[in-house]
Amino acid sequence: MLNVEQNRRARKYSSGELTRRVLWTLAQPLFRFSPRPCFGWRRFLLRCFGAKIGRSVHVYPSATIYLPWNLEAGDESAIGEHALIYNLGRVTLGARVTISHRAHLCAGTHDHTKPDFPLLRPPIMISSEAWICADAFVGPGVTIGEGAIVGARAVAVKDVGPWSIVIGNPAREIKRREITQ
Repeated sequence: MLNVEQNRRARKYSSGELTRRVLWTLAQPLFRFSPRPCFGWRRFLLRCFGAKIGRSVHVYPSATIYLPWNLEAGDESAIGEHALIYNLGRVTLGARVTISHRAHLCAGTHDHTKPDFPLLRPPIMISSEAWICADAFVGPGVTIGEGAIVGARAVAVKDVGPWSIVIGNPAREIKRREITQ
C-alpha cells in the first residue's frame, strides 16, 4: 500500500541543494527575460550555477533547466524554445546535440515497488550529433547513441542505438541515419 505520508516526510534534497534551488529561482528572470540572441549571457548564468557548458552552446530563454548544476552541454549544442530539462539526475549532452522545442528530458522518477515511493535520479546521456525532435520525451536512465534521432513526439524509455532513427510511443527504430557530405 502506498505510504504518501512517509514519502512527503522523506528528505529528497540536501540543505545545500535547497539553497541553490532558491537562488536559481530568484535568478530565473535574468535568464527568462534575456533577449533571444543573448546566448552568451545565458551560458554565463548557467555556469554561475554549476552547469558545464561548452563553447557556442545555444540555450533559448524559454527553456527550463530545472537544476543547472546537473547539466553538461558539449560544444555547439542547442536547447530549444520551451524545452524542459528536468534534471534531478545528471543530464549530459554531447557536442552538436540538438534538443528541439518542447522536448522533455526527464531524469527523475520514483521507485514504485516501495510503499514510500522514494525519489530516484537516473542520469540521461544524449551522445554527440544526436537530435531530440519537437515534443519528444526521453525518460530516466536512457542513453541516446551518437547521431541518433528521436522523432517528433516519440517516447524514448529505453536506450536508442547510434545512428538510428526512432519514432512512436514507445519509440521504435524505423531506419538508420546516413550522413552525406
